[in-house]
Amino acid sequence: MDSPAPQPRLRDQFEAVMRLHHYSIRTERTYWYWIRYFIRFHRMRHPCEMGTLEVNAFLSWLATHRQVAAATQNLALNALVFLYAKVLLQPLGEIGEVVRVKRPARLPPVLTHAEATEIIGLLVQPHRLLASLMYGAGLRVVEATRLRIKDVDFDRQIITVRDGKGAKDRTTLLPASLIEPLAERKQRMLKAWQRGDLFYQAGVSLPFALARKYPGAPRAFEWQWFFPSANLCQDATGTTVRHHIHESSVQKAVKLAVRRSSVRKPASCHTFRHTFATELLLRGSDIRTVQTLLGHADVRTTQIYTHVLGQGFAGVRSPLG
Repeated sequence: MDSPAPQPRLRDQFEAVMRLHHYSIRTERTYWYWIRYFIRFHRMRHPCEMGTLEVNAFLSWLATHRQVAAATQNLALNALVFLYAKVLLQPLGEIGEVVRVKRPARLPPVLTHAEATEIIGLLVQPHRLLASLMYGAGLRVVEATRLRIKDVDFDRQIITVRDGKGAKDRTTLLPASLIEPLAERKQRMLKAWQRGDLFYQAGVSLPFALARKYPGAPRAFEWQWFFPSANLCQDATGTTVRHHIHESSVQKAVKLAVRRSSVRKPASCHTFRHTFATELLLRGSDIRTVQTLLGHADVRTTQIYTHVLGQGFAGVRSPLG
């Protein structure tokens, strides 16, 4: 009698299901980090041998001993819920009373228009253009770095964000002031691509199975990254491809520019997105429009910016005058 075929490793099962559901590589890495942490916490026991009690103990330990942030604890919970429901096909159900981290009511830091433009002015290309897109279009740093040629519509002045947070597409504004520098960048890239520049000999990375479905897409001009990486890498299939500029390089550049500026506030790439939202509200845009441009699923997420503004406090004046 033939022996049964060996079961694939948990890591391989997990990766197969993640890609079947079209989760991003970032989410895949983050989820696996917490799954591995959970297994190590329980002395390398297989998750099939554990359940709600072990998940409860792990999450409570994160809160009481590691003192993680509320968002971190929620991320660990999401990873374990996915593991049990989608990979092991053993949904957790009620996990009981977990010691939950209280989410502090904090307002996001925002810049003034002058502060934002000062920081952007201290950056060099392509980081200056990327920061301008984060401020001018409300893009997350990952969304800005992932822009492809086809995602920028100069005629309609629209940027299409593909596979944003929550695996959703959306459209947002293309600032008028960025049309010329982006068009010039596109034209330079087009000329290099047309003359068969060595830079474009390797195809670009494509999401999911698009490279198999459209074999010519990796080298087609419209699929090129607006902000490509200088180096090549390998995709999930082992093919050598060109990826977009890494968001960490943008984050480092912005951090350095903030230090060099006269701004004395905590600021990062995401602060440009916060500032985009508050500036729109200050200039009279309605909150539903801002919600759509930011890609928020719930308007309550967008409403945090009305608290940042503190719009006049209904006419109340300080007793000091």
